[in-house]
Parts: sequence; C-alpha cells; structure tokens
Amino acid sequence: MNNAVAGFSKLSKEEKINWIANEYFSNPNEAITTIKQYWNTDVKLQQLHDEFIENTITNFYLPMGIAPNFLINGKYYAVPMVIEESSVVAAAAKSAKFWSTRGGFKATVLNTQKIGQVHFLFQGDTAKLQTFFDTVKATLIDSTESITKNMQKRGGGILGLGLRNKTAELAHYYQLHATFETKDSMGANFINSCLEQLAKSLKEAAQNYAAFNEAEKNLTVVMSILSNYVPNCIVRAEVSCKVEDLAEKKIENPKEFADKFVQAVRIAEIEPFRAVTHNKGIMNGVDAVVLATGNDFRAVEAGVHAYASRNGQYASLSHAKIENGIFTFWMEIPLALGTVGGLTSLHPLVKMALEILGKPSAPELMQIVAVTGLAQNFAALRSLTTTGIQEGHMKMHINNILNQFQTTPEERNKIKAHFENNTISHAAVVSFIENLRK
Repeated sequence: MNNAVAGFSKLSKEEKINWIANEYFSNPNEAITTIKQYWNTDVKLQQLHDEFIENTITNFYLPMGIAPNFLINGKYYAVPMVIEESSVVAAAAKSAKFWSTRGGFKATVLNTQKIGQVHFLFQGDTAKLQTFFDTVKATLIDSTESITKNMQKRGGGILGLGLRNKTAELAHYYQLHATFETKDSMGANFINSCLEQLAKSLKEAAQNYAAFNEAEKNLTVVMSILSNYVPNCIVRAEVSCKVEDLAEKKIENPKEFADKFVQAVRIAEIEPFRAVTHNKGIMNGVDAVVLATGNDFRAVEAGVHAYASRNGQYASLSHAKIENGIFTFWMEIPLALGTVGGLTSLHPLVKMALEILGKPSAPELMQIVAVTGLAQNFAALRSLTTTGIQEGHMKMHINNILNQFQTTPEERNKIKAHFENNTISHAAVVSFIENLRK
C-alpha cells in the first residue's frame, strides 16, 4: 500500500474488510474468509462486540480457562483466567491445590482510594493561591454535587481535595489533587467527570476572586484526568505454613527449599533485571483475571509497575521470610477494579466470569486477583528453585508446536511418548517431527 485512505471510519464493515483484504493480502478472498470465520453467528451478539471499539472487522479470540481449588479467606473459588500463554492456568491451579491443604490464601484490602488531578498553570503569588484555594475549596466540591449524588448514596464520592505546588519541578505548575471512593465501579468516567467540573469551577472562581490581578485570574487548566497510579488502593495477599509442611513429591527437603525460595525473592528485591521477570510472572496471574472480569489490564499494569518503583528502584512486588519455623510469602499491590459498569454489564463472558466468582464486590475481586498473582509467582519460584522453569512450560508448549506443524493424532502419540523421557525444546520437537515424516 502506497497511499493513505480517506474516510476509513465512514466505510461499512464489509467495505473496511474488502479494502484491508485488497490492499494487504496477495489472496484477498482467503483473508476475507479468515476474518469472517471469527464472527459470531448470533447477529446481535456480534453487533455488541463490534460496538466495543472503532473500525471493527472481526473478533480476536483468547482462550478462557479455569483454575479451581483457590481457598481464599476460608472460601473456595474457581478462578476464570483469559490468557494466551501456555502453563499459566496450570501453574495457578497447581499452586491453588498446594495451598488449599496448607491453610489457603489470606487476603486483605488495606484501602480503596483512587486519585484524580486537575493540572494547571498559575502565574502569581503562591501564598495568594493557597488562600484562594482555602476560600473556594468547599464551593469547588459542591459544584460536583449533580455528578456525585448517586455515588454518595452508595457510600462513595470525593474524599478529599488538596492544592499541590509543583513549581520546583515545572515553572508555574500546580495541581488540584483529589481522592475518590468509587465503591464497586472502577470509576474512571465518574472521576474524570468530577475533575472536569472541578476545573471549570476553579477557572470561574479565579475570574471572580477580587484579590487576584488579571494575570492571576487567567490561570490555565492544562488537563483534568484520573491517575492509574493508585498507591492508596492496596490489597495484601499471603500464604504461610510451617516449613516442614512445604514437603511434597518435588520438595523432599522443605528447609532447603524454603531457604532457596527466600533467597530467590531477595534477589528480585535488589536486582531490577530479575525483578522485571519476577513481576511479569505475578502479572500473568493478575492480568488473566482482570481480563476475564472485563477490567482494564493496561491501567492495572501501569499502576503496579509504578508501585514496584516507588522507592527509587524497580523491585520485587512479593516478599518471603522464615521466622520461628514459619514460612511466609506475601505481596501488596495496587488494584483499581470494578464489578459494575463498563464491560461487566455488557460482555456475556465477563458476566459469566463474575458469576463463577460468586458476583464479588470490587474489594472481593481485588483479593481474588491479588491471590492469583501470588499463586502464579509461587508456582514460578517453586519451579525455578527445584526442577527449572522449562520442564513444565515446555510440556505445555509442545501442543502449540504440534498445532503449528498440523500433526496427525498418530504423530502426536509418538511425539509425546518420545518426549516423556527426553528434553523438550522447540528445535528437538521440530527435528523429531521431520524425522518422523521422512
């Protein structure tokens, strides 16, 4: 394609598909067939999916699996997970079963505050601005009443509003820093609507403040937006048991295993190169449940990784210790989640996932998500400190390789039998397939 396209968004769905197929594929008919294979035969359901985003041409499938046997605060859960990576669901389920016989997971929501900011420029006296803010603060909050009244009935709303002086970092830059409680909704639209009203009221109040000169009256609002960094929306997940109770088939010496496990976590606490991969493993579990429940995994990822860097260096989100013969493994992470609004009330599989979880409140979902992340981390560290990560992962990954080479059932049986007692690698599997077919 050498030319830009004009008015793409105004084309019908069929016209968009035809344009894509003819511009980018040597076999347009084959491309169109593939695209339409993923359409839902239920016209209304397909239309629902089409309207989630813009310029939709088809659906992109990800598998949805279940990790059962999660014992969380004394209650069993079967956790729905949406992810494309082999071994993640299996690892979560294995950890869940392991800890279900050792007291299960404990989870606690420490707080649920969310943050939004009005960023503005003010060219004038800082002390005068502070006096102005103290004078109009109540009026600013009152101006959002029409937006917050329903949220207030549910126990939410604006919790606090402050003025922050950021001029040391950027000339003339200040913030209105607001904290919110949004109950069972993620609250992005609610928070942003409140912030835009606060910004409008701030400008109007400045224009009418007699103590300001003309330059001070004309403060400039740069933007009003929620923050996906939520260090005051924290959930803690943990497991603990006597060191000797860690024993199982692949942990014959539980004391040695526990010591090695703690050292592996400490390495991730001080070594950023390891910490990134370590935390990615946690997010394998977190993101999979966040996706399954229709929440914003990009916002969660951004907030979690910012939190991992809060002390000036990127570090492990999880921690481990042995004290008085007790092994404890835990983490605290920020999670801004919702169980009402958005996709939670639209996407049929999201509604199903929430029903599988017992229709949890937002704090309950925070606990489930955090526990799944911790379980995933435990599974990875158990493998790393015992058999190595590749043994289990490649056993799961072999199916992807077999699908890639379109192996027959007979070939699959021979390949899997061979690799029961041989090291699995992509190259080794491919070589075996090629020899088998000679």
